[in-house]
Formats: sequence, structure tokens, C-alpha cells
Amino acid sequence: MDTTLRDGEQTSGVSFSASEKLTIAQLLLQEVKVDRIEIASARVSEGEFQAVKKITAWAAENDLLEKVEVLTFVDGETSINWMLATGAKVMNLLTKGSLNHLTHQLKKTPAQHFAEIAQVISLAQAQGIICNVYLEDWSNGMRNSREYVLEYLDFLVQQPIQRVLLPDTLGVLTPWETREYIGLLVNRYPQTHFDFHAHNDYDLSIANVVEAIKAGAHGLHLTVNGMGERAGNAPLSSAIAVINDFLKEEVTTSVQETSLYAISKLVETFSGFRIPVNKPITGENVFTQTAGIHADGDNKKNLYFNDLMPERFGRQRKYALGKTSGKANIEKNLQELGIKLADADLKKVTQRIIELGDRKEMVTRDDLPYIISDVLDSNTIEEKVVVLNYVLTHSKNLKPSATLQVQIGEKIFEENAQGDGQYDAFMNALKKIYCQNGASLPTLTDYAVRIPPGGKTDALCETIITWEYNAKEFKTRGLDSDQTVSAIKATQKMLNIIS
Repeated sequence: MDTTLRDGEQTSGVSFSASEKLTIAQLLLQEVKVDRIEIASARVSEGEFQAVKKITAWAAENDLLEKVEVLTFVDGETSINWMLATGAKVMNLLTKGSLNHLTHQLKKTPAQHFAEIAQVISLAQAQGIICNVYLEDWSNGMRNSREYVLEYLDFLVQQPIQRVLLPDTLGVLTPWETREYIGLLVNRYPQTHFDFHAHNDYDLSIANVVEAIKAGAHGLHLTVNGMGERAGNAPLSSAIAVINDFLKEEVTTSVQETSLYAISKLVETFSGFRIPVNKPITGENVFTQTAGIHADGDNKKNLYFNDLMPERFGRQRKYALGKTSGKANIEKNLQELGIKLADADLKKVTQRIIELGDRKEMVTRDDLPYIISDVLDSNTIEEKVVVLNYVLTHSKNLKPSATLQVQIGEKIFEENAQGDGQYDAFMNALKKIYCQNGASLPTLTDYAVRIPPGGKTDALCETIITWEYNAKEFKTRGLDSDQTVSAIKATQKMLNIIS
């Protein structure tokens, strides 16, 4: 059962709209193919009421209504009437699974609590509502008041309910406790269906899921991206991958692995709850090899592959480009782009990527054609003119200015100037230097800037400048993460072409 829309929405700062809830519900049931979804808590708000109505109306039309569940409370007819008004047919009744909660929160005896629960279940059954029961704080109940939990279950298994839901409400269970507690209940009540609901406060949720399955649990409660209160719930994607790879003999699921990334990104967008880049299965970097030795190993019998192949989850393996990537990573990216370079050119491109990697966190595959173009273009130009240093300034209500130092042959020249922009100021200072030497510069006829698709603020920027000189046109390129600097590099190439 996926509980992203109920327990997952308890993530701090997250609230889905009714239409967002409907979209997520549709994708979970029709594309991801989870068995059930828990979509809301009864009586919370008018918005929740409208969201449940939308989902149940759609589910009824598609014969999925019994797969849609709502959290309800021991409050006589109140939650039941709310459910009836929304069209929901399955309720997950929240009750007390520890003596501590019962005594201090409800201030009731077990007998009183059981009588009220029996009344709600009877009312639900009379209205055709299917009932499951949560034992809130069950994990602490098993640790500290086991006699109460067993007394409660002795009563509960006699009631007309479908499932007993066992939450580790505070995320305190260890894997060995999970196996012991669930194993005890499965053996004691062999006819009862038990679901395990893990939280991740100690980062043990997936380990606890594994042990719950091994102990005989019949169902799991999971959330997309591990959303939920505090440290969140057990994540759907990780649980499915672990089940499929390590627990095939114990259990199979209907969940479609290829849809897990799509639902993860949709929930990330709707919730604003960002997925860590290193989150297993769905994080942006988890199928990216950065070290060159790993890419080299992948070329040699896939030495650095494991069973978590990205294609299983609708993703692709990437090879990062940076200072640690090495030649093998670059070759992998070139293969995907359909580009083959001579060894000498490949070495030069590798060196340029290492240099860029020292200044940028990562160079992307989309940057690669720009880098190749820049490197191969630079190789054909003999550097007689070098822009040694420059200072560019830009401030409000003052004209931009530039001071630059240029070496032409053996001589070094320095000038400053103002302009309408930083690059214009740079060109004006450059013109002064060339005027002193009795030379003129080409006319700039076109200035184009290209950023790789999906580029961020630190993306590599290619500036292509078209020049006219002695009635002929030619182009030069510059590449840098700073647009003005890339234009200056293109200009330096122009100076060497005309010198």
C-alpha cells in the first residue's frame, strides 16, 4: 500500500491540491500498479474532503474503489459519515497499539477502548464499509506493554476486519525486533493479514522492511521518495528494488519498476520536497560514474555494474565529466554522441575537461561538443597575441569599464576604457592598444551565445563572434562558464588570426 497522499503528506510544509492528489493516485494505481493507496485522513479539511471525492469518483468509474483507503478515528459515526459523503469504501481505523498511548492520551481502560472500537467496526459494516485497523505506537507497545497488545489482538481478530496494520510510529524498531515481533504475531494469529508500516528515524526502514517480510508480514506501507513525518517513511523505490533482487522466493509484487522514477519526479514537483541527488534508485547521481577507473572497468566486462541497472527504472547510466573522469569517461560520452576523436585530440579534450573540472563541479555531456569545438579550433591558431590580464567592472548608474594587459609579440601593452557593457569596454580598451600600433580591428557583425540544453547558472557558455576584415567574414569561438570571458577568448582567437 502506498500512503504518500496520507502519511507522506505529513512531511513538513507539504500539501497537495485536490487535482495533484488525483493525478498521483491515478499514476500509482494505473502505471506504478501498487495494490492499494491511502489517500487522506477523515475530517481534516474541506480541501481534503473534495480531494477524496475526486479520487473516489474516478476510482469507481475504473473499478478501483476498493483499492482506495482513508484513515479514520474512533469517533462513533462521525468518520463513517464523512467517508460516506466522499464515496470512500475502505477505512483504516486509528486505534491505540500501546498501553502508554491508551493510558496517557485517551485516559481509558483497554475494555473501554475495545468496546468503542467494536461499535465503530459494527457501524462501518452496516454501511458496507471495509475496515482495517491501525495499532498506533505498536512497536513501543510490543517493547513495553506486550500483554496489552496481545490482549487487544485476541479481541481484534474476532472482529469483521480485513487487515491489521502494524506501524512503527516513532521509527524506533531495530531489524531484529521487527523480525521477532512480527514473527510472533504471524505465528499466533495465522489467519490474520498483517501489514507493516515502517518509519525511517534511524535510517533503518528498508532493513526493517526486509525483516518484516522474512518474518511473514503480508503487506507493506511505503511512500514515494520516503516522504512522511520527521525522517519519513520507508521509500517505495528502494523497497521494490530490494524485494525484486533479494526476496524473490518470499514475495512478488505487481509494482512496475520502470514507472518508479516517473512517479518520483512527479511527487517531487508537486510537493517541492527535493530528492537528494544520492538517493538510491531515484537520485540524479546514482547511475552516474564519476571516477575514470570505473568507466574503464565498465568497458572491460562491466566490472563496476551491479544488479541495479538504470534501465530497470526507466533511466540511463551516465559518465560524469570532470577532473576525476579521465579518458574512459570521455570516450563513453563520445560514443553516446556518435563522435570519435583521434588519440591526440582526445588527450587535449581530456586535459581541457580536467581544467574545467577544477573550476566547475561537473561538466555535462551536453557541454562536450562545445569543448571539442573549442579545443580543436584553438589547435589551429598560433598564439602571437595573448590577453594576459583584465579587470572588468560593472556598477549601478556608472558606465562599465575595463583595464587590460595584452602581449603582442615580445611587447606588453596596457589600457583602460569605458563602454556600454563590460565587453564593449574591453573592446574599446583593445582598440586603443591597436591604434597605438597603427593597426585596426575587424568589425563585429554578429555575436551569438549558446548554452547547452538544461544548462544551469554555472553551465558552459559558448560565444560565437562573426567578424568582417578586409571584406571577408570569419568566426571565432570562446568557451567558459562566464559569458563575457568566453567572448574575450573568442576575441583573442580573432587577434591571432589577423596578426
